[in-house]
Amino acid sequence: MPLYLSRFSYTPETWARLTAHPEDRAKAAQAYIESVGGKLHGFWYAFGTHDGYNLWEAPDNVSMAAVALAISGGGALSSFETTVLLTVDETMDALRKAERVRYRAPGS
Repeated sequence: MPLYLSRFSYTPETWARLTAHPEDRAKAAQAYIESVGGKLHGFWYAFGTHDGYNLWEAPDNVSMAAVALAISGGGALSSFETTVLLTVDETMDALRKAERVRYRAPGS
């Protein structure tokens, strides 16, 4: 199954709610991905541009998109970005296929 890396940030209101009532949101994230047949591999909070990161496994892009849409539409986050991760083998296949692409630089 494909892996996905998500970066998220909470709204100030969400941080206020979590401060008043601390909650392990990794359990919620696990339930969301499991509802589409996937698995949560990790949930981390961080300093910096994003408040946290998730590593997910989902059956396909549509399943992961469904989770991302449901979470994004919930209103607790100010941002939510997901990146599809490729294995080394998938990247090697892409590199071999790239040779067949007849790319032409703009203006050349």
